Amino acid sequence: MNFRRKKRFEAEVATSSLNDIMFFLLLFFLIISTVANPSVIKVLLPKANNNQTLNKKQVTLTINKSKEYYLNDKLIIPANLEEAIKKETVGVEDPTIVLRMDAELTIQDLVDILSTGTKLKVRVVMATQATSS
Repeated sequence: MNFRRKKRFEAEVATSSLNDIMFFLLLFFLIISTVANPSVIKVLLPKANNNQTLNKKQVTLTINKSKEYYLNDKLIIPANLEEAIKKETVGVEDPTIVLRMDAELTIQDLVDILSTGTKLKVRVVMATQATSS
């Protein structure tokens, strides 16, 4: 009589450490997503005391120190600015342009953009950097 049992080997996957790994990945991506800036074009913004936030669909116009124009992070020629704004704001109710200008640019550059916005009946809001009190 053979009373010995046959030992069977069953494959097993250890998943106890996967919970920790998933937690750290989730934490990493949450921290990165809150730190990430949607616009990657570096501009030194002017400072202001009062800040206003917008919740509508916005078109971002960025002008850097060397007067390169970026509409929604796409480089455009200043001569084609009006046409590009028309394309971006077509079908948008109460279109708004968030203007991110370098603080070292002249007032005339600002006036040119504002007059283009007025001509196209587009609201232009200037982005500023909050001052520390």
